[in-house]
Amino acid sequence: MKDKYCILNGHLISIYEPAVAFSNRAFRYGDSLFETIRLCNNRIMFLRDHILRLRLGMTVLRMNVPAEFNYENVNELIIQLLKHNSHAPNARIRLTIFRNEGGYYTPESNDISFLIESEELDQVYTLNSKGLWMDIYGDTKKPINKLANIKSGNALLFVLAGLAKQSMKLDDCFIINELGNVCESISANVFVVKNGTLYTAPLSEGCVAGIMRKQIMNLATENKILTFESPITMNTLMNGDEVFLTSSIKGVEWVGQFKQKFYTNHMAQLFIEKLNKLTH
Repeated sequence: MKDKYCILNGHLISIYEPAVAFSNRAFRYGDSLFETIRLCNNRIMFLRDHILRLRLGMTVLRMNVPAEFNYENVNELIIQLLKHNSHAPNARIRLTIFRNEGGYYTPESNDISFLIESEELDQVYTLNSKGLWMDIYGDTKKPINKLANIKSGNALLFVLAGLAKQSMKLDDCFIINELGNVCESISANVFVVKNGTLYTAPLSEGCVAGIMRKQIMNLATENKILTFESPITMNTLMNGDEVFLTSSIKGVEWVGQFKQKFYTNHMAQLFIEKLNKLTH
């Protein structure tokens, strides 16, 4: 079996080599951030936006942002990793940032380390043939604070939602915020279509500042589709013509059913087509 690699702090190592210590702060405290990035048709999609979101997250967590942690260097390292792993033309890339070890809850240093991993995928953005069956995960509400918009290593809320999804035999669950509104799904942002107009929760509702969310809003503007950032309530979902999810890896997934409500997927199909044009 051919060896596979990851990159730790700029150095290529085997995935079978120990990469982090037991005292690693991501392991102990979830003191970390991550990005999941898509390679599509040999193109690293929206990397500048991913790097910007990481740097903003590092600022929120008061981590030191090294000058060399920039688009050019990260892009070069990802290309190197994909080449060594023979992961092309489609792949999933995970970039994890964690504060260096030392201290308990209070860190001894704000310097960071980073890890890049890759996993081969077999296709470009492809719309799901069968609509997702979804319901609400309401046992734990997502708080609205400055941590809500970043992708941190503390994902217990989403783990619990994933377990609820399994027990209810659903495809995904809507996450609700402390106000009782839908802010996202387990791993995606949520869009609702009503009479040709697009609605999605604003960042002030506590959703992750999704990279694909941003791209869909840009594509909507380019295609003269009216878009509003407004709270998504149960009534919004029940009165919508379409509901779809957006994420960096899958692009767009359409929801087929929420409770007794069924949806179409016309706009979801449009956005998948527009996204795939960006891969050329």
